[in-house]
Amino acid sequence: METTDNLALATSVNNIPNVRVVNFYYDTENQGIVYLASFRGNTKTLEFLQNNNVAFTTIPTENSEQIRVTNGRVQKSDLTIYDLKEAFIKKLPNYEVVIAQAGDMLDVYEIHFKEASVTLDIDKHGKITF
Repeated sequence: METTDNLALATSVNNIPNVRVVNFYYDTENQGIVYLASFRGNTKTLEFLQNNNVAFTTIPTENSEQIRVTNGRVQKSDLTIYDLKEAFIKKLPNYEVVIAQAGDMLDVYEIHFKEASVTLDIDKHGKITF
């Protein structure tokens, strides 16, 4: 979760799946929750309201290491992008400009999960539970 900036997030409404690449922040002190920021009212957030069941996989950058969650629940966070500003900028330096220019238009969402499949390489994989 610390070595990649993006994940592929899958939603489904009326049995029609949709997947998109989003950036995210994962706090190792608060395991089992991924944070993402999204512009208020976009298609993704409207889908969250219709069906909060989601799945995601991290997108490997230099190797095959990845984390996959198939039974996540998404909800709007009580936190704002300003609450998580330092963490997002540390992970995604270009977010400083995004927050400065459009922070008031961003909502933070949390994906909660209790189990994840972890792949380190072809011979090293398993599940972790929180």
